[in-house]
Amino acid sequence: MYNTIVIGAGQVGLAIGYYLKQFNHSFLILDKSQEAGEVWDKRYDSLVLFTPRAYSALPGLDLKGDPQDFPTKDEISQYLKVYAESFNLPIKYKTNVTDVQRKNNIYYISTESTEHMEYKAENIIIATGPFQKPKIPDLANKLSKDIVQLHSSEYQNPSQLKEGKVLVVGGGNSGAQIALELSQEMKTFLSTSQHLTFLPMKIRNKSIFWWFDKFGVLKATSNSLFGKLIQKRGDPIFGLELKYAIRNGDVAIKERTIGGKENKVIFQDNTFLDVDNIIWATGFKPDYSWLNVSGVLDGKGKPIHNRGITNMEGLYFLGLPWLYRRGSALLQGVGYDAKYLVKHIQNNNER
Repeated sequence: MYNTIVIGAGQVGLAIGYYLKQFNHSFLILDKSQEAGEVWDKRYDSLVLFTPRAYSALPGLDLKGDPQDFPTKDEISQYLKVYAESFNLPIKYKTNVTDVQRKNNIYYISTESTEHMEYKAENIIIATGPFQKPKIPDLANKLSKDIVQLHSSEYQNPSQLKEGKVLVVGGGNSGAQIALELSQEMKTFLSTSQHLTFLPMKIRNKSIFWWFDKFGVLKATSNSLFGKLIQKRGDPIFGLELKYAIRNGDVAIKERTIGGKENKVIFQDNTFLDVDNIIWATGFKPDYSWLNVSGVLDGKGKPIHNRGITNMEGLYFLGLPWLYRRGSALLQGVGYDAKYLVKHIQNNNER
């Protein structure tokens, strides 16, 4: 039996593993991937982070390169591989968790792997992150089969699409980057339900995140007045390239997508558009169908917690958006939350 089992070996699981090893815990990290960084390998080819290298590293290991410049997804993938190896973290890959139950204060974790093993632990940390199950509107099923439809997690590059018009649905940073890339090759439309706010990547040769750090934005907690204001406003689009593409007519903005039939997509202002391709940059939803521990999820399937600590002793979450601070789901923020959780577990063990 282990003291702690971590589910997920992405950046979140690796960060918690770093601190667990410092405390000489008996622990194991389980992950369904083939190796560290695999999730980043699968993301779209042109992805560049909007956080600079100085704010894209995990605890204990810097990210090589200009600290004020921005890493590619391939850099992050390689970095995570090096990170797991550098600290010799105990990771069991190709192991998909299928069931978690709690009996007599012990957690039993069933897995689907070559061994089909069951693991036992006093503590369990769920570090699967926010990108779990793609969220695609039901109206996708009402549209013509002739339309190429991809979720942003499936999109790699423009070669996956056919000639014609493309509609990107979703005005977050992923949708913005994808729409900008596609606009260089085809007629591109971007459907968003909110007014787009743009911020430059750099101000006076310093990353916008450097300025965020100086003005306390990164330290704003979820329950503070400042934190609540930031959450209410939503995330801005980092970079001004899309703003200029819209101004030049390379990307046409459409209102919120509300329906569709055959090749027509209908928007909130009752206009419609014939499309040949759709990228659903509509985010993700939680999927804890394997977590059979009552009382830790709300009616929408989201974790109930305080700084990642649930009301079930020994059960923790890490890497969720605004788990405690603005960067809780980002590379630059997971280490802060991971250190807090490990200290909490250590204190409980010493009681």
